[in-house]
Amino acid sequence: MARTLLLWGLVAVFPLPLALTLNAQLTDVTSMRLYISLGLVAYCWWLLAILLSVRPSWLDRAVGLRHIYALHGVLGILALIPAYLHRENTFAPSTWARDLGDWAFWAAFAVLGYSLLFMSGWLTDRSLLLLKVKSRLELVFRHQISVWIHRLNLAAVLLIWLHVHLIDRVAQHFAFMVLFDLYTLAVLGIYVWKKWIAPDSYLTGRVQDNVALNRATRRLAVTLDRTSTTSRPGDFYFLRFEDPGIGREWHPFSATDDRHDTLTFTIRQTGDYTRKAGGVAPGTPVRLEGPFGQFDQTVRQHPAGAPLVLVGMGAGVAPLLGLISAHRGDRRIHLLWSVRRPEDAYYGTLLKEYENLSGGRLTVTVRTGRFTRDDLAHALSEEEVARGAFFVVGPNPAVLATQRTLRRIGVSRGRTHHERLTM
Repeated sequence: MARTLLLWGLVAVFPLPLALTLNAQLTDVTSMRLYISLGLVAYCWWLLAILLSVRPSWLDRAVGLRHIYALHGVLGILALIPAYLHRENTFAPSTWARDLGDWAFWAAFAVLGYSLLFMSGWLTDRSLLLLKVKSRLELVFRHQISVWIHRLNLAAVLLIWLHVHLIDRVAQHFAFMVLFDLYTLAVLGIYVWKKWIAPDSYLTGRVQDNVALNRATRRLAVTLDRTSTTSRPGDFYFLRFEDPGIGREWHPFSATDDRHDTLTFTIRQTGDYTRKAGGVAPGTPVRLEGPFGQFDQTVRQHPAGAPLVLVGMGAGVAPLLGLISAHRGDRRIHLLWSVRRPEDAYYGTLLKEYENLSGGRLTVTVRTGRFTRDDLAHALSEEEVARGAFFVVGPNPAVLATQRTLRRIGVSRGRTHHERLTM
């Protein structure tokens, strides 16, 4: 919690050096000083959002990627408020400066609206209608298009940078402009390095096999060129297949086991990218960014005697299998796995093997259809409800619904964990 609060504290701290430097030098336009400063705050928040979008792995281990994504999304919304106040209450003598500022504002506004529908779950995870609209539109606005539209934020930042340089009453202050340019160059430099240079140092491997588990799910194994020394049970990676037929974008997938030399991923074929996964042939080179995740760290933070309750929905069982593999010998674990059809319980044999090797510590409950409140109340013991650490993985709307159901039967919010990657 303390680390998360420190992360959110960046909202106030990050703009301070620039704002203080500007106000120390800007003495000739006192009536507009507040609104000029608000424009600077908005710019800093956009820079911070870009900085967070590179998903630093060390920051993920400290606070979790879902908190990083949440702050990234909040900054995109919050920045429009001071930007609007700045736009409405200041003026620039240069026509070019005014136009550049307007273009940047409307570009940021358009990208935010697009991202709320296509790249965030804030709306679509909670509205079936919007989810259906998004699914229809994704036939045209495919994921890679969405990624590039989202990157228009970079263009907005460059427009604002030029906008500031064209305003003489601001650009004349040398110390401020040096710091302003350093902020901009540092953030954009980190972004370029992370997106186009750093991947050369990521884990690499080759597809070992790619088999169908059912008609919509595949198990894909990747043999690594070097051991993943930092991976933990329940982690996930962003994968990029070096195959022009599937595209070169990065997608997150959870590791299904607890190995460090060969990683296995369970892929549910639901989107335009994952539907191509069946065509990835053995031997295809793969690049992996990561690992990411906090599940194993969270498990270790709970008392050793507290039972673990793992709730997996469909392919959401994947990271939970890694936790089971690592902890079945030292923790009491209850896995609740919901599947659409009986034949979708494709890891039944593996789970039976884990049960036999656990010495009675592992209990597996498989249900066709989602667990209802009555199902959970019947399946869970009093101790599990009162003391258990719950880990819920599945489609975002289902995770939200399951969390609400768990709270209704008495599971406190602080003992329920998830890793929905939604902004």
